[in-house]
Amino acid sequence: MYKALPTLLLLILALSACTSGQQGKHLFILSGQSNMARLDPAETFTPALEKAFGEDQVVVVKFAQGARPIHRWYRNWQAPAGDSTVGNPDLYDSLMTRVMPVIEQEPIATITFLWMQGERDARMGWGDQYERSLRGLYDQLSDDLDRDDIHFVIGRLSDFDLTNQRYPHWTKVREAQVRVAGSNARFGWINTDNLNEGINSRGDTISNDLHMSVEGYRIMGKHFAEKAIQLIGENK
Repeated sequence: MYKALPTLLLLILALSACTSGQQGKHLFILSGQSNMARLDPAETFTPALEKAFGEDQVVVVKFAQGARPIHRWYRNWQAPAGDSTVGNPDLYDSLMTRVMPVIEQEPIATITFLWMQGERDARMGWGDQYERSLRGLYDQLSDDLDRDDIHFVIGRLSDFDLTNQRYPHWTKVREAQVRVAGSNARFGWINTDNLNEGINSRGDTISNDLHMSVEGYRIMGKHFAEKAIQLIGENK
């Protein structure tokens, strides 16, 4: 009986016809706060990409730091009325010190930006600023790298606080992430719901946690890779 091919294999087969004309390596930039910081690309993310493009054709750059709002990346962040918080894109600057040497040393065929962040903004009640900031961050990266073809994969906030009891703008940020992901053919998002169940890195059992389980991070890495491969294949 016919059995469906695994999703990743289908994506790899689809890529064979659409990447042959691309010159250079595929750069993947990972950033965000704690759920990105705790993701180990070497487990499932990078292997999936190397299987799709070849071991020597993939470059992964990651810089993430926990508990940080988006204004630590986006330089034109605007606080809500009555809030004196000032944006400081120091984390973006640190990320770029890692990205620029790669751009300068390697011929780059495609760039994909992968983002897992928003928990802190949801906690601080900055959900109304998030959509504009996320779009602005992508535009900022595109301008700084002088590329208008960067792919963008957003990890949507999990189902940690869908009632907004602990983090008052949790669902606002989730919804903003989905809107941004749907606004451009080069954009996409991955679902992280239910990845926060099971055993964490300390060996504790977690349920509906703010952070992902050990297995949850593996699945998240796989989903990020699959979405990136899909976008690159669709936007040759």
